[in-house]
Amino acid sequence: MKATRALIAMVVAQTCIATLSHAQSPNMIGSWKVDITFTNGESRSLRFDAQDAGKGSFLLLDPRLKVWGPAKPTAVNWTQGEGNSVTFSGPVEFMLGNVGRDAGTLVFKGKFETDGSIKGEVEFSPIVGDQPSKHGTFKAVRAGGG
Repeated sequence: MKATRALIAMVVAQTCIATLSHAQSPNMIGSWKVDITFTNGESRSLRFDAQDAGKGSFLLLDPRLKVWGPAKPTAVNWTQGEGNSVTFSGPVEFMLGNVGRDAGTLVFKGKFETDGSIKGEVEFSPIVGDQPSKHGTFKAVRAGGG
């Protein structure tokens, strides 16, 4: 009888541990492909590499960069909040045709849908001139190897 109670206690304990481990927040660290759609119909893509301690980098994925040379990563900060929420932000320079760049800051606010995808809202705030901010939505999916 004591052996049966001990066995039941072990099974209950293992079940509780397994349940708790599945209840943990998804892991932000890794490489993400982020697709942005602004309300004006414009779309952009970038890679977001999330590292330890809330640090990371953005790398624009724009075929037009071949004209200017390869994209350079920019420093990013990220935080993971309650309820599977996540925020990440940093500077970018979007191509404007083949003659210029639109420099500003991207701020992403989203939630994990699964451990491998995040959806939410994005805002681009230009740092030059009097242009208004652009708003839109984004979807990020974990990239291979991340």
